Amino acid sequence: MSGHSKWATIKHKKGALDAKRGKLFTKLIKELTVAARMGGGDISGNPRLRKAISDAKGNAMPNDTINRAVKRGTGEIEGAAYEEVLYEGTGPGGTLFLVEGMTDNRNRTVAEIRKIFERHSGLLGGASTAGWAFERKGLISLPKGSATEDQLMEVAVGAGAEDYTDAGEEWQLTTPPDVLNVVLESLEKAKITAKGSLAFVPKTKKPLVDREAEVALNLVEALDDHDDVQNVYADFDVSEEEMNRIAGAS
Repeated sequence: MSGHSKWATIKHKKGALDAKRGKLFTKLIKELTVAARMGGGDISGNPRLRKAISDAKGNAMPNDTINRAVKRGTGEIEGAAYEEVLYEGTGPGGTLFLVEGMTDNRNRTVAEIRKIFERHSGLLGGASTAGWAFERKGLISLPKGSATEDQLMEVAVGAGAEDYTDAGEEWQLTTPPDVLNVVLESLEKAKITAKGSLAFVPKTKKPLVDREAEVALNLVEALDDHDDVQNVYADFDVSEEEMNRIAGAS
């Protein structure tokens, strides 16, 4: 959920991968409901809902569960009224955090998020605490074998992608927010399988080591594990060597 591939690696190694299906389903259902409420239940005119349904099906969510979530969003059946929230905070070593969430009780959620920050050497701040350090971007990932570099240049960059990078087993692309869906549709037409979403990308990254790296990673995990949190973004980086050291010590 964080957009930081290394965090997924460390969670694997620590045996704390977000494999709790019920918790994952909660996040997916909230996104389905809010996407339907904001853009309607017709996926042909609602790219956000189309992606939410694709994500839900990709995680083996039953069709009945998906349909109920969409109907709650459109008002066809009753259910909790979720609203989107964005929290800004600081972590160990002067790191900055943005936390996207969905909640039906703002007071409860902000109190719980504040406690998580405080337990991990952080502090929940107000507006502008961290937002200035991030840019809103479209992020797209696709398996390395699904496209050549020439295809990325022709299809993705040709459709408006800003850049692409080699991330080991996959390609990662960035786009301006307003052309994310255009690039995804171009890849789809070229029969190139890809996943994309809007994200907050740090303008610069702070390298962390030793105890600060451990605490920052634990803060990410604790935030990501909260039911009302959808995505966590932070402006720090931990080297592969440091990741391996932390995993070995756990």
